[in-house]
Amino acid sequence: MARETWATRAGFILAAVGSAVGLGNIWRFPFITGQEGGGAFLLVYLLFVGLIGFPAILVEFVIGRYTNLNPVGAIRELGGGAWNYLGWLFVAIGFVILSYYSVVAGWFLRYTLIGVTDGYALAGPEEAGQLFGTVTTGIDSLLFHAVFMALVIGIIAAGVRKGIEVGVKVMVPAIIVLLVGLAGYAFTLDAAGAAYAYYLTPDFGYLAANWTSILPAAAGQAFFTLSLGMGVMITYASYLGEDRNLASDAGVIVALDTLIAVIVGFVVFPFLFAAGIEPGGPGASAIFVSLTSAFSTIPGGRLIGVVFFAMVGIAALSSAISILEVLVSYLIDEVGVARVPASVALGVAVFVLGVPVTIDLIFLSLYDGLADGILLVLGSLLLAVFVGWVIPDVAREELAKGIGDLGGLGSAWIWIVRIPIAIVVIVSLYLGVVDYVDFLTGGFADWLAAR
Repeated sequence: MARETWATRAGFILAAVGSAVGLGNIWRFPFITGQEGGGAFLLVYLLFVGLIGFPAILVEFVIGRYTNLNPVGAIRELGGGAWNYLGWLFVAIGFVILSYYSVVAGWFLRYTLIGVTDGYALAGPEEAGQLFGTVTTGIDSLLFHAVFMALVIGIIAAGVRKGIEVGVKVMVPAIIVLLVGLAGYAFTLDAAGAAYAYYLTPDFGYLAANWTSILPAAAGQAFFTLSLGMGVMITYASYLGEDRNLASDAGVIVALDTLIAVIVGFVVFPFLFAAGIEPGGPGASAIFVSLTSAFSTIPGGRLIGVVFFAMVGIAALSSAISILEVLVSYLIDEVGVARVPASVALGVAVFVLGVPVTIDLIFLSLYDGLADGILLVLGSLLLAVFVGWVIPDVAREELAKGIGDLGGLGSAWIWIVRIPIAIVVIVSLYLGVVDYVDFLTGGFADWLAAR
C-alpha cells in the first residue's frame, strides 16, 4: 500500500497549525491563564514555547520524516527493545485525549446552536451555570459528542490529501479571520484597557509565590497546544519529503500557534472585564459560564457568541483530526487495515471511551489531569532522551536535510534537547504528578465516597 504524502508545503503547515490551534488555545488557554495569574502565566508560557516548544517539535519532526512511519513503527525502527513502549504510549495518549476532547468540542457545537436558536439573553451567572450543566451532561452531551466524532471520522477516512489537507486549508484561515475580527471588536469595549493590563503585565510577586503551580501548568499548556508528546507531529512529518526545511517549517508553526493563543487572550479577557466578571474561574466551566454571561450584556453579544463558539468548534475539529490520524496511521502501517475501516473502528472506540465524560465532569478532570499533566510531559521527556542520547547522529543528519550544513547548530540543538529540555520537563513532570495525586486523594476520592 503506497504511503500518502502532503500535496503542498502549505498543506503540511496548515495541518500542523490546525493540530496545534484547537481547544488547547481557545478553550483551555484563557481559563488556565486566568487561574494562574494572567500576565505571570503568559510570561512563563511564552518562555516555554520559545525555549522548549521549538526544539521539542523538531525532535518529533526528525523521527517522523526519517522513518516515514507512525509513532509505534518509527520508534521500533530507530530504537527497538524497551523503547517500543514509547510508541504505544503515544497511541494511549491519543485515545485518552481525543475521548474527552470530542466531548468538550461537542459542547461548543451545542452552544453555537443555542446562540442561533435562543441567544444568551437569560445567561446571567446563575442561569449560565444551569445552562452549562444541561449542555455538558446527559443526552445533549452524548449526542453532540457523537456528531463531532462523526465529523472527525469522515475527514480522516477521506485521506491525507483529500481529507486532512483540504479540510485544514478551509478551517485554519477561517479560524484566523474570525479570531482577528473578534479581537478587533473586543478592542472597542470600554474595559479593554484594564483587560490588557491584567493579561500583559506580569506580577512577579505572584509568580514567585505560585511558581509550583504556574510551571507545570505552563509546561502542560505548551505541550498540549503544540500537540507535543502524543505522536501527532511524528505522524504528520512522516508524510514529508526530504527536501523540506524542518527548522523553517517548525518556526512558522510555533509562531502561528503562539500568535493565535495570544490573540485569544485579547478576545476573551475584554469580554469578561466588560461584563464585570473576574477571570480565573475554576475548571472547565470557566469559559462557558463566564462568556455566556458576558454575551448577555455586551452589545451584539448574541452574534458575537455564535461566532466565537463556532470558531472554537472549527478549531477543535482541526485538532481532533490530527489525533485520530495518529491512531489510524498505526493500523494502516502496522496491520495493513484500509483507511476507511480503520477510521471508523478507532473513531467508535474513542467515542465509547469518552462516554463517561458525558455522565459526570469528574471524568474530565480524571482524563485531562492524567493526559495533560503527566502523559504528554512524560512522552516529551522520553522523546528528548531518545533523540538526545540514543539517536543523536541520526537526528542531526535528518535535520540537515533540506537545510544544508548546520555547522555547530545541530550539536547545540542536541545539547538543548539533552540537558535544558530534560531538566525543565522532569521538574514539570514531578509537579504534575504531585498535582494529580492530590486530585486522586482529594476531589476524586470524595466523589467515589459519595457514590
